[in-house]
Amino acid sequence: MLRFIFSAMQVAAFVLALASGSARAGDETTYPIVIKHALGTTIIEKKPVRVATVAWANHEVPLALGIVPVGFAAANFGDDDGDGILPWVADKLAQHPGEKPVLFDEGDGIDFEAVAATSPDVILAAYSGLSQADYDTLSQIAPVVAYPEAPWSTDWREMIRFNSLGLGMAAEGEALIRKIEADIALTVAGHPELHDKSAMFITHLNATDLSVVNFYTTNDTRVKFFADLGLKAPKSVTTASLPGKFSGSISAERIDEFDDVDILVTYGDRKLLDSLAANPLTSRMPAVGNGALVVLGRNPVGTAANPTPLSIPWVLKDYVALLAEAAGKSR
Repeated sequence: MLRFIFSAMQVAAFVLALASGSARAGDETTYPIVIKHALGTTIIEKKPVRVATVAWANHEVPLALGIVPVGFAAANFGDDDGDGILPWVADKLAQHPGEKPVLFDEGDGIDFEAVAATSPDVILAAYSGLSQADYDTLSQIAPVVAYPEAPWSTDWREMIRFNSLGLGMAAEGEALIRKIEADIALTVAGHPELHDKSAMFITHLNATDLSVVNFYTTNDTRVKFFADLGLKAPKSVTTASLPGKFSGSISAERIDEFDDVDILVTYGDRKLLDSLAANPLTSRMPAVGNGALVVLGRNPVGTAANPTPLSIPWVLKDYVALLAEAAGKSR
């Protein structure tokens, strides 16, 4: 029997075949599928029926492809009504009123017993921070699709590609990517002011202590998404990005190293804005001095700055508009 064997690099070659038309949505998948990833090798013997996911947003891939998971992680950020389900996920679930997934509480880590109780045929975790021990434990429950390279560094395209492989729906996954890319291109085309601007994404800052600046590196999905939106990574951020690390930090005394940042994106509120402008060190950043900042809250737009398959079309126009407004203030 023929097998589909995919490593992180081989996925790209398979995608080229999809784009050339040699594979189409609806083509029969040959099993077993063997997927190589950062934590080992996963074998999918037959098409999974009961799909569980762990960690942030992996459930959005099966939902986008018409499958309701038997269980997935409850949202712990941006959940306005506290039900553990983000609005774009609720919208998809509303299309399947008879199916009620279990929500896993991951506040203290993966709830292995809750996952096992859903009796899954596969567990999707292409975007996650699974440790080897987590992966080994989950693998005793069902085959696990882990991240291709490093924890929390799988961009939205690779999340779709690896998770859809685990579903036996690689062609459908690639079609979903093309659709999202078309939506992004159409939106960005309306904001030429974003072209050739650089953007930096700072993690949560403490308005009362700005002595250290923590930022997301070029390995993080939020920063990778800037490229989709017509923005570039500043050389300063690229240089400070260590392999395999999705975040970094620097003393505010070295803030001048980020003089090449046109737009600054972070989480916070008006108090943080005022603190950045008043601080003798952070105020030296051109983006701060020009007011070229995007400050996100614990709301859908702030949540979707970390792009996922269903959140991108939901908040794309609003997020791009905020970035474009900041770009117009940069010099």
